[in-house]
Amino acid sequence: MGSIKPFGKKIRLAKALKQNRRVPLFVILRTKGRVRFHPKMRFWRRQKIKA
Repeated sequence: MGSIKPFGKKIRLAKALKQNRRVPLFVILRTKGRVRFHPKMRFWRRQKIKA
């Protein structure tokens, strides 16, 4: 991430980066496969962040 940007925008982008993770494997196993994905997953080419 480039450094020349407002601090608030940087915080929002970092939050979106942390949200962009898959569901942990232990959660998939604990729910017997009912929870496989979460709707906040984002591919950088398909969906842009409104930050």
